[in-house]
Amino acid sequence: MIQITNEDNMELMARYEDNYFDLAIVDPPYGIGMDGKNNWSGSKHEVKDWDNEAPSVEYFNELFRISKNQIVWGANHFISRMPFDSSCWLIWDKKNDGFSFADAEMAWTSFDTAIRFFRYHRGQQTDKRIHPTQKPKELYRFILDKYAKPNDKIFDSHLGSGSIALACEDLGFDLVGTEIDKDYFEKAVKRYNVFKQQLKLF
Repeated sequence: MIQITNEDNMELMARYEDNYFDLAIVDPPYGIGMDGKNNWSGSKHEVKDWDNEAPSVEYFNELFRISKNQIVWGANHFISRMPFDSSCWLIWDKKNDGFSFADAEMAWTSFDTAIRFFRYHRGQQTDKRIHPTQKPKELYRFILDKYAKPNDKIFDSHLGSGSIALACEDLGFDLVGTEIDKDYFEKAVKRYNVFKQQLKLF
């Protein structure tokens, strides 16, 4: 079941018991101002202020409390707030060859395995971008395939464009996700519903 809400993630996490979720896959603000005005993709987005600050220490305490394992995108920008070492970082190689703000993005993981690469150019996406930092659903499919087990309960504290919801629906994982911004929430829900209808057709 996919459960998506429009609320503060701290309030949502407070309602769950310790280790309720098997895997948290989160893409929180990095605190580098990528909120619309500094968008390098060429797509236009409303300027908002959600990326002024990285998540607090309190956020990470709650995230680690309610989930058994975690994958945290952008942790290289705020690792001191977590702070835990990891042998397994995920690298999304955007295959941009220097034509964007960054050639790759990094995610910290709680897994004790080797570094893994996912190579995928944004230009391969067929979905319209509805969020300045939207990640492809194929990236989440890769993560779920590599790190989630059947019947795992998945959590996302910053739903954004909803790409993770599409991947979870496609692969049959239960997801609880929340997005505090009402505009992004509504767009993500619409995108998810369209995707679900397409799955039924095929």
